[in-house]
Amino acid sequence: MVKTVGFKDPKYVGDPVNAVKIFNEKESDELIIVDIDATVTGAEPDYPRIAHWAAECRMPLCYGGGVKTAEQAKRIIGLGVEKVAISAAAVDNPALVAEIAEAVGRQSVVVVIDVKKRRLLPGWDVYTHNAKMNRKLEAIEFAREMERQGAGEIVVNVIDLDGTMKGYDLALAEKLRAAVRIPISILGGAGSLDDIGRLVEKVGVVGAAAGSLFVFKGQYRAVLINYPSPDAKERLVRSALGG
Repeated sequence: MVKTVGFKDPKYVGDPVNAVKIFNEKESDELIIVDIDATVTGAEPDYPRIAHWAAECRMPLCYGGGVKTAEQAKRIIGLGVEKVAISAAAVDNPALVAEIAEAVGRQSVVVVIDVKKRRLLPGWDVYTHNAKMNRKLEAIEFAREMERQGAGEIVVNVIDLDGTMKGYDLALAEKLRAAVRIPISILGGAGSLDDIGRLVEKVGVVGAAAGSLFVFKGQYRAVLINYPSPDAKERLVRSALGG
């Protein structure tokens, strides 16, 4: 298991199976495991390893990485995984989203959109292959297209904020929430529970995804897997929503 900053310089932060076990104990809401090298290397999903993770996981599990066909997605769901995430494959062939939705159900199809804010024009561009390839697609419109194709959920990962722990891109989150009706999660930049609170307060009901926040502790970023208690999460959301 590794953690990056800006999709670069991966830092080893532990064994994935041990992490799954700890997040089980912490009563985490959902876990996304992504093989970040699979698309770049052209590797097929590692089915025995995915089966091991699924057997250990006691929360909804989403797997992404190397999925290019509906048959692969169906096989992964058959291993006990609740959701399958696709990214570059959805850009290359948007109709694949509809094919996977037909095979495993729309609720099990997650499209991950890695984005960077445009420097000169308004909007965000879609990137793939670990942020090395700009696909020249506007992120909000691409999210709409993924909804039309049958995605059950969208996760938007802000590349420039990855690992920075400086807070979410709230402007992007607002535009995305207004653009699509399906569930969305925002990833990239979470550095504290207050960041999650601000996201929910600003955008409403939305998934707050995080990596560094849940694996690092303190100013020196010591590796320590952590997660807010159920009571703390409830208080946070109630406060953010004005309840």
